Formats: sequence, C-alpha cells, structure tokens
Amino acid sequence: MNIYKITQTENNGYDTYDSAIVVAKSGEEAKKMHPNGKDKLPKEESDYNYSSWVNDPKDVTAVKVGETTYYKKPKVLLASFNAG
Repeated sequence: MNIYKITQTENNGYDTYDSAIVVAKSGEEAKKMHPNGKDKLPKEESDYNYSSWVNDPKDVTAVKVGETTYYKKPKVLLASFNAG
C-alpha cells in the first residue's frame, strides 16, 4: 500500500477539510477518499452533501509520500479540519 497526502483548494471555508494523509493502493483511489474516513467520492448528488470536502475527485491532488506494509486496507491516517 502507498501513503498519500491528499489536498483540495475548492472548498476552503469554515468546517472544511483542506488535506489528509491516507493509505491507498493508487493515487486514483486516494483521490476518492473523504478525509472523514467514512465516505467515498464520487457519490450521487442525492446521496450526500460534501460541504466539508469536494464533490469530484478531479478537484483532489494526491502526492505519494511513502509506502507501508502495515496497513492492508485503505485508511485515513490524519486529517486537517478547519473548524469555525
């Protein structure tokens, strides 16, 4: 598994995530992860309002920062949340 830093600059108000450190198989998989660790992108518009993140994985940047053999499944390790 790879370790990625994911970031977004589309939604930067209060109560939003700006970045996270995640474990994923690929950068594309990392871009589909939500920093809350529960939700995945993309979702149907009627399913969930991603007001705390982005609605589209194309708005996420994923940069590989390392590799791990410890984690076997995708996981959010750390998230940056801007509370307001």
